[in-house]
Amino acid sequence: MRKVAIVGCGGSGKSHVARELSTILDAPVTHLDAAFYDDEWNALPMDKFTELQRELVAQPRWVIDGNYNSTLQVRLKACDTVVLMDASPLAALYGIFSRQIRHGAGHKGNGVHNRIHWGVIKYVATYRRKMRPRVMAKIEEFGARADVVLLANRRQTRRWLQKVAAEQS
Repeated sequence: MRKVAIVGCGGSGKSHVARELSTILDAPVTHLDAAFYDDEWNALPMDKFTELQRELVAQPRWVIDGNYNSTLQVRLKACDTVVLMDASPLAALYGIFSRQIRHGAGHKGNGVHNRIHWGVIKYVATYRRKMRPRVMAKIEEFGARADVVLLANRRQTRRWLQKVAAEQS
């Protein structure tokens, strides 16, 4: 495991898993929210965002977290492992609200980017039904060579991270 793409709903634990894997694998971590948005939530132009990802995936080792379905194929074509954080809508909603309570709004570094509004709540609540099938189709199309890890809850995630850490020791 040298090149890991972590995808899934907001609040599912992508950034936490990315930080943990980065440490375990001794690989640099990139949180795509930090690359896409500046401090005032202005988005990077899509062509520049795509090119940045091409540069990131050309590196020998990396962990990248973020959904960004429009550029997902860039990461999927290059990764050896895809981690799909498949939290239930209720767990993901809990995740975004508890993160907001713990860290407050705005960019906090270390993968913590909080901005809750109706659009975010709706996206999180409907992710499994609307976005997950699209993500799965892209994984099937572009990530066929990669190992796919599906993590459905926090307990399963902790166990998997422990297993990966033990394998790397």
